Amino acid sequence: MQNLLRQRHPRGADSSARPLLLSVAGCVVRVSGSPALLDILLRAYGAMRRRTTAVSDINYIVRRSGGSTSYCISRPGRTALRAEDDGEFIFRFEKELTIALQRRRRDLYFLHAAALEVDGKGILLVAPSGGGKSTLTWALLHYGFAYLSDELAPVDLGTLRVLPYPHALCLKQVPPQGFPLPASILRTCRTLHVPTTELPSRTLTRSVPLTSVIFVEYSQDLPSAAELQQIGKAEATTRLFSQALNPLAHSEDGLSAAAAIARHAACYTLRFSDLRATCTLITNCLSDKTLDGERLQRSMV
Repeated sequence: MQNLLRQRHPRGADSSARPLLLSVAGCVVRVSGSPALLDILLRAYGAMRRRTTAVSDINYIVRRSGGSTSYCISRPGRTALRAEDDGEFIFRFEKELTIALQRRRRDLYFLHAAALEVDGKGILLVAPSGGGKSTLTWALLHYGFAYLSDELAPVDLGTLRVLPYPHALCLKQVPPQGFPLPASILRTCRTLHVPTTELPSRTLTRSVPLTSVIFVEYSQDLPSAAELQQIGKAEATTRLFSQALNPLAHSEDGLSAAAAIARHAACYTLRFSDLRATCTLITNCLSDKTLDGERLQRSMV
């Protein structure tokens, strides 16, 4: 990454460029500063790019600091954030942006989840970091699922629709055989980012109705390839609440919002070790409208 930056923008050519405008969750984000860093963010957030000018809701300046050995992310009236490498730069920008969005859109319920669409239905893959949701998302995109996000799912509680957050899909390691990465990914010293232009399926920039929630757990020692089980609303509410990013912005500290989502959507737990078997299992589950809870558990475990 460092070599790429030097080739495209030689040392000393770090002057400001045309600002990057993003449209996300109904907010306009303006990023100005170093051309090299704007290029990185364009590859990471290109699907959110706004090509027409507008009054911005959130503003950032990104630049090199410390003799071009580190990175700086600043907002007016706030302490600047420092990053020591390109991986940390993307991580810190992402974290700061999601927090800013939560403050601007308190009406939305933000979940730590991937969001996909198939046949007009919105699917959430919910898991803490390291639970396998991004890798599973990458695999499901090869099975005809459309992409909304791989880690942030804003839910409109009034309509129970999922809003897109289509940044570049982020992986911490190379996926298993059978799901190769394109050559033109964005590689940092910490992570792998697949721009939406390189995904094997469609990227959506509109909201979709939420129909299913799957709580994901990768288990290398699982006896079978995948286990999918429908769960009750109380358990689903608890699990959703634990993965909410802004629960205190909502009544009853967000618990009633989690319960509303659980009541509305079909909810499952998924433990998996094999990606192909898991993708087939999920596809069959979502396409079979006749399965009840008991038969689902018996036929898919």
